[in-house]
Formats: sequence, C-alpha cells, structure tokens
Amino acid sequence: MSDTFLYTSPLDPRAKPLIDELIHEYDSRYGTYFNAEGAAAELNRYPAEAFAPPHGNFLLLIRNGETIGGGAFKHYDERTAEFKRIWTRSDLRRQGLARKVLVELEIQAARQGYARIYLTTGFRQPEAVGLYLNYGYTALFDTSADPEIYKSLPFEKDITHLAGPALEDAAPRLRVAGANH
Repeated sequence: MSDTFLYTSPLDPRAKPLIDELIHEYDSRYGTYFNAEGAAAELNRYPAEAFAPPHGNFLLLIRNGETIGGGAFKHYDERTAEFKRIWTRSDLRRQGLARKVLVELEIQAARQGYARIYLTTGFRQPEAVGLYLNYGYTALFDTSADPEIYKSLPFEKDITHLAGPALEDAAPRLRVAGANH
C-alpha cells in the first residue's frame, strides 16, 4: 500500500471522486441550508484557477491508483492561505489520512510564501472541528457555545515555523505521503 500526493487541478478527472463525495456528504449533512442549489453550488463557487500556483494549490492523496483524499488552498490575503475541500474517502476514515492531507497542505502553503492558514468548516462536521483543534488550529468562535448558532466555524493557524531553507525548493508533483519533508 503506497500513498502519494499528486499536485494537480480540480479539473483533473482523478479529482472527480473527491468532488462527488464532498457534494454527497455536504448535501446529506446540510441539504439546502447554505444554498438552494445544495453543495454543488458551493463547490463551484471558485474557478479552478483559484487553486493553482502561484497563489493556490490542489492536491490529491492517491493509493494504488485511486483517489482517497485531497484538499486545496487559495489566496486569502498577502500572508494567509485559505484551506478548502479537505476530504478523505468515507470508508477510509479514522486512519489519519485527513491529518496527512492537512500537514501536506500546510507545508505547501509555507513553500508558496504563506505564514498563516485560515479555514472554515460547517457546524455539522464535528470530526473536522476535532481535527483542527487537535492539530494546533485556533478556533475563532466560542467553542463552548452550541455550534449550530454559527453558520460556519472559522479557524486559523500560524505556520511561520514551517518557513526556511528546507522549503525553498519547489514541491514535487508526486510525493510519498507521510515521507519526511
């Protein structure tokens, strides 16, 4: 079993399983709460170019030729990348795959010159909230309040510690997931 990261585009056919399952998952959790057109409208809100270098990036986690996870980031402000679309295949959850994607995205965002991460997740995604809180993200909302009072739950993380000479080379298009960086 070999997991690799592939830097690509949301338009890559290998991204289709990620996008299809995200739409299904968001629709099953939220229905039309955020948009009358459902999750597809949210996922199509940004053009593919928003997730392309030099200001963004899009990665897939591939295992034995199959897409099993992924994520992306786009420009938020001069020092901040906004993470989007962090996902792992539903039948492979609780294996640390989302954490691998998160770590890889952080490292790549630092390579591309960002010092801070901003992201939001939905109030009906406690697994994502737990991931972000357990991995050093600061909640920008009252975590003791009922999450349903918020439309979305924002987080931030400083990644200046990731900057340095080890990150100056360009990211490879394909890398073994979990390998030392």
